[in-house]
Amino acid sequence: MTLSYRQPGVVLTDRRFTVPLDHDHPEGETIELYAREVVASEKAGQDLPWLLYLQGGPGFGADRSVGRPGWLGRALKEYRVLLLDQRGTGHSTPANRQTLPLRGGPAEQADYLTRFRADSIVRDCEAIRAQVTGGAPWAVLGQSFGGFCLTTYLSLAPEGLATAVITGGLPSLDAHADDVYRAAFPRVERKVAAHYARYPQDAERARRIADHLLTHDVVLPNGYRLTVEAFQSLGIVLGTGDGTHRLHHLLEDAFVRTPQGTTLSDAFLEQAQGMLSYARHPLYALIHESIYGQDARPTAWSAERVRAEFPQFDAAKALAGDEPLLFTGESIHPWMFDCDPALRPLRETADLLAARTDWTPLYDPARLAANDVPVVAAVYHDDMYVDTAHSLRTARTIRGLRTWVTDEFEHDGVRTGGGRVLDRLLALVRNEA
Repeated sequence: MTLSYRQPGVVLTDRRFTVPLDHDHPEGETIELYAREVVASEKAGQDLPWLLYLQGGPGFGADRSVGRPGWLGRALKEYRVLLLDQRGTGHSTPANRQTLPLRGGPAEQADYLTRFRADSIVRDCEAIRAQVTGGAPWAVLGQSFGGFCLTTYLSLAPEGLATAVITGGLPSLDAHADDVYRAAFPRVERKVAAHYARYPQDAERARRIADHLLTHDVVLPNGYRLTVEAFQSLGIVLGTGDGTHRLHHLLEDAFVRTPQGTTLSDAFLEQAQGMLSYARHPLYALIHESIYGQDARPTAWSAERVRAEFPQFDAAKALAGDEPLLFTGESIHPWMFDCDPALRPLRETADLLAARTDWTPLYDPARLAANDVPVVAAVYHDDMYVDTAHSLRTARTIRGLRTWVTDEFEHDGVRTGGGRVLDRLLALVRNEA
């Protein structure tokens, strides 16, 4: 049974689908997927082409927007849009500390989560496409990790695609996680330097907060243990359009005077908790490094190991001298599973995933070289999350792909650009730009 309802300017329909947990064994266990259909109110009765939106992540449910903001408003001018909660996220059989024990112990949980990567997501899309479009190919917009999934889609099932639009999500086809992070830490350092150039007062504020955390045991309201490494990880926001400003506003509210002396303010701790907690998207932490696993080499907590190659990110060393404290970016570390109550019960599961050596390839270079699907990609100059050089190298291997390289937007440009990014890409894929 489907349920339709209205928001300003749109008609929404909740849709649910049943798909195999393991597509290689369709007769086995099944899981439920959820997606929200969106159509402009004035076009609700029209026969429109479909656009599937694949969210960034991994581990995030699809956008819960109101009305027709940004890229969605542009898409609704000509498409009926399907916002899919990828398996394990949102309402699609969520995977978290509360539900994963239903699978058994850590070993069973880890085995289960190996089926939550891009290849399974693509096969989910193909399983539901016939029910949505009647079998016709659809346009797909992939943002960030959604673009990784779309590259897998072009590799596994290009016959399901009418058009492919990738924003900030062209992956390396063969880089190991170590290669990804060795490229990432210098980019993050540049973003931090740019932040301090914009807000020079934040350099001293960050050092003061880090010094406090090195000498005090600080626990956030939800039980998250705020270590200096956790504080540094707030730098993940620096890759977004407004991230530098958000970080600045957080730092300027850090301390308050009390009868017992100066301490970190409740306002700072509450904001930091919202930015650090994985309660809403634990799957991101659990399988993040596995999106780079494609061979017999384990990921083995890659970001943690590679970080050691960049001693400038060591907070204690920075504070011992006069170097600026460096924030870190998009990386998952084992200590997060000790600090975050939403992740603590899943530490052993995460260790088992990090040790796996049976990852299968996610991309097919030969098939991509023979691609005949119209495909276009926005590549953001010095993107903090996805290496620009990796993206451009991949772009050259996908037949017919057209790129738009820009420094007008950060990684989340499709969301912050008010429809301009999608408009430009649709024009480009149709040879109108």
